[in-house]
Amino acid sequence: MARKRRGIPVHGWLNIDKPPGMSSAAVVGAVKRITNAQKAGHAGTLDPFATGILPIALGEATKTAGYIVDDTKEYRFTATWGESRNTDDIDGEPTSTTDHRPSETDILQSIPDFVGVIKQIPPHIFCH
Repeated sequence: MARKRRGIPVHGWLNIDKPPGMSSAAVVGAVKRITNAQKAGHAGTLDPFATGILPIALGEATKTAGYIVDDTKEYRFTATWGESRNTDDIDGEPTSTTDHRPSETDILQSIPDFVGVIKQIPPHIFCH
C-alpha cells in the first residue's frame, strides 16, 4: 500500500527568476514549501552563482519537464579576460593572470567552436 503524499495536489509551471547564491534544488524546495505542493522539480540546472529563469514543474507538469530540458536555450554571460581560476568559474581562486587580451577578430574567429551540440566537461573541483 502506497503511503499518502504530504501537501496538496498543485499542477502547472512557475518561472522563477533565480537569484545568485541559491542552488536550483534550494529554489525547488522553497517553491514546494511556499505552495505546499505534493511534487515539484526543475527543468534544467543553473549554477548557484548564476541568475536567470528556472522553470519549476509542479504535480502532473513534472511529467513534461523532459520537453523543456530538451528544448533550445539561450544564455548570456560576462567574461573576464586574462584570468584563470582553480574552479573555472567565479567562485574559484585566481591561479594566474595575464595582460593579453584577445582582439575582436580573435573572438569572432572562435565563435564557431561554441555553436551546435557541445559536450560539456565539468572542471575538476578541488576539495579543501
